[in-house]
Amino acid sequence: MKKKIIRITTVPLSLSGLLKGQLRFMSNYYDILGVSSRGDDKHLDKLIELEGIPTVAVEMTRKITPIKDLVAVYQLYKVFKKEQPFIVHSHTPKAGTLGMLAAFLARVPHRLHTIAGLPLVEATGLKRTLLNTVESMTYACATKIYPNSYGLKDIILKEGFTTEAKLKVIAKGSSNGIDTSFFNPEDYKDGTKNASLRASLNINPDDFVFVFVGRLVTDKGINELVSAFETLHKTQKNIKLLLVGTYESELDPLRPETLNYIDNNNTVINTGWVDDVRPYLAISNALTFPSYREGFPNVVMQAGAMELPCIVTDINGCNEIVKHNETGIIVPIKDAQALLKAMTSVLEHESASKKMGQLCRIHIVNNFERQVVWNALLSEYNALN
Repeated sequence: MKKKIIRITTVPLSLSGLLKGQLRFMSNYYDILGVSSRGDDKHLDKLIELEGIPTVAVEMTRKITPIKDLVAVYQLYKVFKKEQPFIVHSHTPKAGTLGMLAAFLARVPHRLHTIAGLPLVEATGLKRTLLNTVESMTYACATKIYPNSYGLKDIILKEGFTTEAKLKVIAKGSSNGIDTSFFNPEDYKDGTKNASLRASLNINPDDFVFVFVGRLVTDKGINELVSAFETLHKTQKNIKLLLVGTYESELDPLRPETLNYIDNNNTVINTGWVDDVRPYLAISNALTFPSYREGFPNVVMQAGAMELPCIVTDINGCNEIVKHNETGIIVPIKDAQALLKAMTSVLEHESASKKMGQLCRIHIVNNFERQVVWNALLSEYNALN
């Protein structure tokens, strides 16, 4: 019989999106069970179709909700005691805390947690103290911690959350790698399709398009991005800012002036959520990703694989994918002026920018192909006894 592994995330889209394909691959070697909140539109139920694995719903919130969290720990404990897994492997902050605690209480032999970002790095005061305590508790309950970038590993050690013996980066980083045959610019050489999408978004043929993909929140640097774009547009008229993502107004709202500019300028296009980002990357000229914190950002790998030059902030993950002035440009966080300078440079040196994009794809193909990441994680599972 195959040994059982339970993979757990706070919301189901993390199982089906961030780990796309990985669960189906692992099910060839292990009995995989997915656990997450139910989610909207029955996303958890769709995992049976998408990944070919059974699922169990346990409601978890992304906020600090002590009573609901305790209920979730008890529900997870019951699932673990019933299923008797060989491994519980959690992703995302809340699922990590609740999942590792419940797995510890249920005496699951191998309790693994992947770190794909640390929200606490932007917290201060009592909230930072609380988050530090929770983070340390999560690591204490886990038997192994997998930061998905070397920069994250350094931060964890610096903060003293756990010992180096518990930490390991899988392959060269990333939670899932990237399918570079799927994110392939050669599939989007059809000028007619690209022109049609551009026209539908009110983007002119000669417009230079800066694209952002992700949550439209403060922590992603959207305030600085919109500010830099607004300044740039005063002197460069044939530019557009394409925002592919949704707001999270309750968790991390943008400044009112940022929202006002987005809503009232036809130079900024907000598509909302899209199921497939490739067409939007294909009609763009450069990725702008001024995030304050990341683990190992899929968006930068996706854009780079599509041969876009990437403007990113000097944070872990981003600075492990992008080589400054070779495959993109790295700028300081929360620095609208530095971002403006980088955007101006990419716009005014289009030939050099295209070359950076081509080199970025080569770098990603050589280092972050998803099958390499999957095989490395499988080897990690197989080494446990």
